[in-house]
Amino acid sequence: MSTPTGYRVQDPSTDQVVETFPALADGEVDQLLAAAETAQRAWAARPIEERATIVQKVADLFEERKDELAQIIATEMGKRVTEGVEEAEFSSAIFGYFADKGPTFAADRPIETFEGGRAMIRHLPLGVLLGVMPWNFPYYQIARFAAPNLMLGNAIVLKHAEICPRSALAVQQIMDDAGVPAGVYTNVFATHDQIAEFIADPRVAGVSLTGSERAGSVIGALAGQHLKKAVLELGGSDPYIVLDAEDPAEAARTAWATRMYNMGQACNSNKRMIVSADIHDAFVAELVSLAEAMKPGEAADEDPTVFTPLSSRGAAEGLGEQVERARQQGATVHVGGTVTDEAGARFAPAVITGVTSEMDAYREELFGPVAVVYKVESADEALALANDSQYGLGGAVFSQDEAQAERVARQLEVGMANVNTPAGEGAEIPFGGVKRSGFGRELGPLGMDEFVNKQMFYVQD
Repeated sequence: MSTPTGYRVQDPSTDQVVETFPALADGEVDQLLAAAETAQRAWAARPIEERATIVQKVADLFEERKDELAQIIATEMGKRVTEGVEEAEFSSAIFGYFADKGPTFAADRPIETFEGGRAMIRHLPLGVLLGVMPWNFPYYQIARFAAPNLMLGNAIVLKHAEICPRSALAVQQIMDDAGVPAGVYTNVFATHDQIAEFIADPRVAGVSLTGSERAGSVIGALAGQHLKKAVLELGGSDPYIVLDAEDPAEAARTAWATRMYNMGQACNSNKRMIVSADIHDAFVAELVSLAEAMKPGEAADEDPTVFTPLSSRGAAEGLGEQVERARQQGATVHVGGTVTDEAGARFAPAVITGVTSEMDAYREELFGPVAVVYKVESADEALALANDSQYGLGGAVFSQDEAQAERVARQLEVGMANVNTPAGEGAEIPFGGVKRSGFGRELGPLGMDEFVNKQMFYVQD
C-alpha cells in the first residue's frame, strides 16, 4: 500500500485520509507573486502604527478562536486538545507582543559619529518572504515568523506542511478577517518544485524554514544559489543535565512532563537526559514507573497519563525502528518503544539507558516520547557529553547550587541555555540554535532583526 502524499488531512488516530486539497496549478506562482509584490509595497508604505492595529487584531482572533483551532490540529496531527488551546494562546501572545513592541524595535537607531552630521540605522522591510513551516506546532510556528515580519512591512507567502491544510487555511482566514490586505499574507499549497520556483524568483527576498536537517540543506542551498537571506530552525537533541536533586523522583517527573509535551515532537525537547551517578538509578526508576503508567487515548483526553497519537503512522514506525536499532546495538529499553496501534500512530513512551557513542541513537534525534538517560560522574563529564553533538538548539542545567549550574550552562554550545528550568519561553524570549540546528533567531527583539534592511542613513552637516 502506497503512502498518501499531497495536501491532506490524515487522522493519525486511524491513518485514514479524510480530506484532500489540490496543490497550486502551474502558472499560479507568477500571478501570486505579482500580487504579493504590489501588496507589499502598499503595506510597507503604511505607518507602522496602522500595521500594529491589524496585527493586534490577528492576536485577538487567535484568542477568540482557540477552541476551534485546537480541534483542527487534534485531527490533523494528533495534538492533545488542551495543548492545542495553549498553542493558540501562545500564538495570540506572539502577535500581541510584536504589535506592542514592533514600533520600538523598528525605530531609527541613532549612531554616535565623530565626523559631524547625523547617522542612524533605519529598519526597512526586505519585501516578499517565503515561509516553509512544519506540522508539529501548526500555529506557533507561523506566529513567530509572521508576526514580526508583518510589523516590519514584509509580505508573506506561507507554505505549510502537507498534513496541515486545515490549520493553514484557518490562519489565512484569521489574517483576512483581521484586515491584513490581500497579497500581504498568502497561504499556498505548493509542491516542492514550486517552492524552488518561489525561491528562484527575484520578487522573493528571503526564506524561513523550520524543519528537518534534510529540508534545511535543500532550502539553504536554494537560498544560497539565488543569493537570498535565509533563516533555518532545524533539528535538536537538547541536553538536560541534572547535577543533583533533593528529590530525584520529583526531578524525574519534571523531566518526563517536559519530554512528553506534544508527545515529544518538539525541536527543543529534552532528548538527552544527563544525570549524575548518585541520583541516576532513582531518576530512571521514576521515569520507568511514569512510562509504565501511560496508556493510549484520544486527543480530547486531559489525563496526563494518556498518550495521544504521533503525527503520522510513518513517524511512529520510524521512531520504533530507531528504538529497536538502539536495543540491537546494546542499549537497554526499559519500557515501551513500540507502535501500539494496528493502523494509527500511537507509540508507547519509552525509557532507554546504556546508549554509547558507538550507537546510532547517540547521534540521532529521537522525535517522539522517548527518554534517553545518560549516567555521568561529574559536572565536567556532563558538559563534555552535552556538547558532543552535531546539534546546538537548547539545553538546560539543574542543580541546587545555582552558581554551579550557571557555570556549566554558560559553556553549553547551544543557542538557548537555561538554568533550573526546562526552557525559558515567551514571546519576548528569542528562539534559535547553532551547529546543525540552524541559524537565525525568532521571537523577542531579535525576531524583528532578521528579514530587515538595516540601512545606514547619514546626513552631513
